[in-house]
Amino acid sequence: MKSADNKEELKNPDAKFNQDIYSKVVRAGKRTYFFDVKSTRNEEYYLTITESKKRFEDNGDFHYEKHKIFLYREDFEKFTDCLQEIVGYINKNQLPIAEKTDDELAPTEPSPAFTGVDFEDI
Repeated sequence: MKSADNKEELKNPDAKFNQDIYSKVVRAGKRTYFFDVKSTRNEEYYLTITESKKRFEDNGDFHYEKHKIFLYREDFEKFTDCLQEIVGYINKNQLPIAEKTDDELAPTEPSPAFTGVDFEDI
């Protein structure tokens, strides 16, 4: 039987497995993207991309809906080449995104949930 000085290693011999190495977060509207570098048991790095979106239940409770993609180092070049090609295609063939004016962003009619409560009333 192996002995270990660290109790955590006894509890979890794969403590280094799936370890977070480096992370970045991109907030994009209602979605959040997490880019996480992790390591395998062999200490090889891979990337996980997680899309997270807050979903509300009818009773007001919420949960986060998550979708995850795993990218391994041997696929990085193919993935980035394809992503660059697709983004280039969209940029070339899609009309530019029009800047919305403040008038376009303002609601045209009051929201039915609006109660007319002033800040001083609270």
